[in-house]
Amino acid sequence: MSVETRRNFGTVRVPAGLNGLLPALILIMLFFVIPVLALLLRSVTEPEPGLQNYAALLGDGTYARVFFNTFLVAALVTVATVLVAFPVAWMLAIMPSGLASIIFGIIILSMWTNLLTRTYAWMVLLQRTGVINRTLMTIGVIDHPLPLINNLTGVTIGMVYIMLPFMILPLVGTLRAIDPMTLRAASLCGASPFQAIRRILVPLSLPGVAAGGLMVFVMSLGYFVTPALLGGTSNMMLAEMIAQMVQSLLNWGLGSAAAFILLVVTMVLYALQLRLVGARRTSGGI
Repeated sequence: MSVETRRNFGTVRVPAGLNGLLPALILIMLFFVIPVLALLLRSVTEPEPGLQNYAALLGDGTYARVFFNTFLVAALVTVATVLVAFPVAWMLAIMPSGLASIIFGIIILSMWTNLLTRTYAWMVLLQRTGVINRTLMTIGVIDHPLPLINNLTGVTIGMVYIMLPFMILPLVGTLRAIDPMTLRAASLCGASPFQAIRRILVPLSLPGVAAGGLMVFVMSLGYFVTPALLGGTSNMMLAEMIAQMVQSLLNWGLGSAAAFILLVVTMVLYALQLRLVGARRTSGGI
């Protein structure tokens, strides 16, 4: 083969910089793009071609209630997680590094504990004869056991505990980047501690709150184990419904449609978060 032929019919050149990304792109195609496309295909072809699965999900009151429960629980868990995680993250950001490392390690260790084990532990704690109810009755706070399990309360408590590390981690990084002199300057200018927190600390920590809040909200939307064990039939979430459709009813079309709707909602929320945080950073930079 001549040099000219080799020049015309040689191997296709990969653009510069793409060689390093090629393995990642292949993994994304194999484990994300292709399964999502297969999911979408099943949702519009089973049991017959058409959009009847989406019409059933969006038009049936029973399915609408499941969607409402899912977003309600995710919103409650996100708000409660932010309220609990913020003071913990601030404490980790300002305390001595040695003690902060120990507490930080304990928080990370909780993430490595088996999820099912932690959920069963909360089942023991929250039941009518559990430690929480017995303690409250012993000290005279309540006269009768509180219904803390098989309802929205139990699901929220269990999921907030599980989601706390995912909120604390981004918050600690954001809070540590805030210059302590900023709060000291606010105090010297006459601001009370509450005003300094409300007008300086909270606005500066919003990127961490947004990142952790989005992570917690999205993970809560698709959670299965904790709502199934701590919740009741009246508080069914979307992941439980999808599991029942696929495993018990073998209705792959309806289950795929529900999963695809959940995926679309998640991507929309992520795009909104990127847009809002980006706009805030731009306005802050100006």
